Amino acid sequence: MNSVALPSSFQDAAVTEAVKLIEETGPLDDAQAVRHAMALQGDAAARIAERAQLLGQRIGLQAEMARARAWAPWVLLALVALIVVAGLTLAGSVLGGGQRQINVVVALTSLLGLHLVTLLLWLAGLVLPLGAFQASFGWLWLSLTARVAAGRSGQAPVLLRATTRLLARARLLPWALGLASHAIWTLSFAVVLAALLFALAFRNYTLSWETTILEPDFFVRSVQWLGRAPAWLGFPVPDAQAVLSPLAAASGQRAWALWLTGCIVVYGLLPRLALALLSAAVCALRRQALQPDLSEPYFQRLLARFDALAPRQIVDADPGRIAHGRPAHLSAGDTADTLVAIGFELPPEQDWPPVSLDTAARILRIDGSAAQRRELLDMLAHIRPRRAVIGCRAAASPDRGTERFLREVMALCGECRLWLVGAPDDAAARGRWQAWLADAGLDALGVAEAPEAVMHGWA
Repeated sequence: MNSVALPSSFQDAAVTEAVKLIEETGPLDDAQAVRHAMALQGDAAARIAERAQLLGQRIGLQAEMARARAWAPWVLLALVALIVVAGLTLAGSVLGGGQRQINVVVALTSLLGLHLVTLLLWLAGLVLPLGAFQASFGWLWLSLTARVAAGRSGQAPVLLRATTRLLARARLLPWALGLASHAIWTLSFAVVLAALLFALAFRNYTLSWETTILEPDFFVRSVQWLGRAPAWLGFPVPDAQAVLSPLAAASGQRAWALWLTGCIVVYGLLPRLALALLSAAVCALRRQALQPDLSEPYFQRLLARFDALAPRQIVDADPGRIAHGRPAHLSAGDTADTLVAIGFELPPEQDWPPVSLDTAARILRIDGSAAQRRELLDMLAHIRPRRAVIGCRAAASPDRGTERFLREVMALCGECRLWLVGAPDDAAARGRWQAWLADAGLDALGVAEAPEAVMHGWA
């Protein structure tokens, strides 16, 4: 059962997970959805997805997800614009405004500081089980998209929880959120670098460093150490004389400017670009894992319901009969404290209900037509009774339709009993029914032959 996979569509999987989260607070009225899903050509797992899609349409999940998809690019562009404007503002302050003097230490710290902090938090989110990923622009983008896309149904928080749960189960949450975050940072560094290079190319700036308590040798070692990686790409590294006397020559100023640019490229732009590509590759490789876990009890109960409602190939007793499994039924925790009394294909002159039944029982009676059976089963799926009594005429001959009806009713209630109306007066009919029940795999169905035995053992 666990090897069965739901459809690979991420939207279908997210809606299925969202319906599961909603039903954690109480089951939805799914009788009609189950009927439509049973008519679907496919396995039980596909029927689970179809049921969730029908329920999702009724409560507005798909409409809200469509709004989220429409808003997501605009929210992403807004975040990109925000960080780009912030980067340009920061670059303007780094370039010193009208003074045209740049403190390279302050410039490097300003342009790379927040980037390095958020990058370390994202890396921590890959190995830590708790929420380091929430400190990323990706998480901010996802949260803002859910907020602005929230409609009247208010299901955006549920969809957000379902999406993050699916991503976390597939071990994709930090990668998916990181993809958005790295893309934003990559674009922001590209814009900041373009503005910085344009200013340095066409205006004259003086680059220097200042200190009150640090030794000059500290700056010499720091510049040489930070310049090793940019040097691999051809960026110059100021020598000790240029560091100690940054105002000495124009060539030293050029080396300072290219060293600052190389540090931003190597320690800012390239890591974010590489991680964005890596995140995209990981998301593509693990995309098939974005599906609900069918081993969970919630899905197991749904699969059992579909199995119980599936048509049987052979119903009437014959020598080549296929053995049936144990009839399905609901657990006590999934039922309401309700008793129903169902008269099935009883003759018009037969009184129903019998006076021996509990006066609080819900009395139902059907003639066996397809429409009445569907209406009855939809009602049972809605109320989910803990106890059910089915009255059948003992003189009637059980057939495939009778067996299917009994199995469908048993699957929608906690405990079910069969009352053979008129059995005490017809020993042959009683024996025929009991033999048929045993042959049909329904011998676990409680059989009552007298009115006083129907309620025996029930509180």
